[in-house]
Amino acid sequence: MKIICNVIRGKEVESYHEAYVTALDEDGKIIFSTGSPNYTTCIRSALKPFQASAAILEGATEHAGFTGKEIALMCSSHNGEKIHVQTAMGMAKKLGMDSSQYECGNHAPHDKEAREETIKSNTRITPFHNNCSGKHSGMLSLAKKLDTNPVGYTKIDHPVQQTIFKQLSKLIGHDYFSIGIDGCSAPTPFLSLQEIANLFQKLGSGKYQELTEAYTAMAKHPYLVGGKNRFDTEFNSALKGRGICKAGGEAIRGIVLKTEKHGLIGIAIKILDGNQRAIDVATMATLKHLNLLKEKENKKLLHYKVKQLYNHRKIHIGGIKAEIKN
Repeated sequence: MKIICNVIRGKEVESYHEAYVTALDEDGKIIFSTGSPNYTTCIRSALKPFQASAAILEGATEHAGFTGKEIALMCSSHNGEKIHVQTAMGMAKKLGMDSSQYECGNHAPHDKEAREETIKSNTRITPFHNNCSGKHSGMLSLAKKLDTNPVGYTKIDHPVQQTIFKQLSKLIGHDYFSIGIDGCSAPTPFLSLQEIANLFQKLGSGKYQELTEAYTAMAKHPYLVGGKNRFDTEFNSALKGRGICKAGGEAIRGIVLKTEKHGLIGIAIKILDGNQRAIDVATMATLKHLNLLKEKENKKLLHYKVKQLYNHRKIHIGGIKAEIKN
């Protein structure tokens, strides 16, 4: 079985993206799979709730006085809208730190309006605009709680990362990771799709207080997780606590969802060529195939079923549509 996301120009298929998906039921049994469940990929920013859980478990977020909104930002890949930047700045203030101590680097806001506003107002781009600034605030809170020098906190041998990977080893069940460096400079492991699906299942299981706290923050404050016109935000909002999803770079996404038929399920989705434009379409195809969305939830997310494509003159020229093939 395959999930193919066809890129259609006019009435013809111009190109396509293939998606690998692994879905597990509450007992860990594979209930849906395209490609190999053992396919290994970098989890990228889909790891953020679990990185955040290490700081929560260590008591770093409580020590810093972080609120639920701020914990949601720790789990986010945000747009860099005003609410995101100000929340990150507030977290730094609570830590008694400034932007020079953030090792995520600078980039302009992802959101077009926010990006244009920074240009119009001649605002200096700082690490707080970085979509990972919440995650790095969490890492810096961990450095402070561990009473260690925060310099180099993104290095794999730093106590911050050692604490995070100890938590990951507990959740995943082993400590032999291949590791890459994420866009924000933090080390990130390569995991199989089955391992990623299992991780997300644990996120909503209620068996780990630190994961439950991250899950609850993301469910209660979905706008902090992404922002305007972001699937993760709209999914988390539509599900109203029944499910959570988190995407990452190179088109990876993890989902946890409470169902009557399969119990608590975990899903991992990867677009093989890493093109982000197909991930939401593939996600919707997966959710539809497994009949996981209720009518109201589906209605709120229906506009993600097909990604509409426009040229530079805003003329509609086609779309991206997913199909499941045997």
